[in-house]
Amino acid sequence: MVVAMLLAVAMFSSCTGYSSLNYKTLNETHVVLDKANFEVIGQAEGSWSAEYVLGFGGYKKETLKENAIQQMYKNANLKSSQAIINVNYSTSVRTVLGFYTEYTVTAYGTIIEFK
Repeated sequence: MVVAMLLAVAMFSSCTGYSSLNYKTLNETHVVLDKANFEVIGQAEGSWSAEYVLGFGGYKKETLKENAIQQMYKNANLKSSQAIINVNYSTSVRTVLGFYTEYTVTAYGTIIEFK
């Protein structure tokens, strides 16, 4: 009977998720862009996840953002004349039966190269 109840709860519960977009300036660089002295090279992306069981485990949410940024810069493999601009975040949350939660933060940015 207990197994049947757990199976019914598992069938009727679903993973929940949401996504939020936050904008943040990583560093302040003052560049005069009155001339076309840069070129957009591409996009950079980095993700970091943490798992929690009954609310315990994983990292602080701010640490997830910092690690996602570090992963984005590592994945970008920037050259000396390149920079990442327009950095933003996407956060997704997946919950299973209310006991297990996984947070994933993904940092996105645009890679530019100065001429």
